[in-house]
Amino acid sequence: MLAKLMSLFLLGLVRVLTGAQARWYGCPPKAEQRIYFANHQSHADLVMIWAALPKELRSITRPIAAKDYWTKTPFREWITTRVFNAIYVDRARVGEQDPLEPLIDALRSGDSIIIFPEGTRGFADEPQPFKAGLYNLAQKFPNVVLVPAWIDNIQRVMPKGEVVPVPILCSVTFGAPIQLEEGEDRRAFLDRARAAVIALREI
Repeated sequence: MLAKLMSLFLLGLVRVLTGAQARWYGCPPKAEQRIYFANHQSHADLVMIWAALPKELRSITRPIAAKDYWTKTPFREWITTRVFNAIYVDRARVGEQDPLEPLIDALRSGDSIIIFPEGTRGFADEPQPFKAGLYNLAQKFPNVVLVPAWIDNIQRVMPKGEVVPVPILCSVTFGAPIQLEEGEDRRAFLDRARAAVIALREI
């Protein structure tokens, strides 16, 4: 009950601060297994894209969260675990285990996921080059729909180093799905996926 109340509170707060507008171009919101991949400029990206999804999709879609940041306090950990049902990625243990393992487990169980293929926040107008994770997941799960998304303005709501959010109108634009083509190499696919995200900025 407490998690449900917190979910409603956060949803209302995010919509007041940002508008949390969802714009669907090329694909409708649909309860099918998907990997949403988006640009990454703020810790609030996770919250923004979660709030932009319709209720029926939020319940089946799990965002990726950096474990070192989102478990730093008991409150953050509780929110990401109980409200967002996030998948933790342990950046401190990269090299000791496959960082994709928790994502693979979630996809095998039928969940949709939200990932940020840059791997870390960027501060330029365009996303940094995408890392290999999206390509590897597309190889392992060819039937999962890959949906690009562009998160606009969220970095201005919570600039780096600030603790008080600033009300700014934001939006998430979801584009037409892409797929890994037969014989397509990793770099070509990742560059094409990144271009699909950037193209949504102009819509």
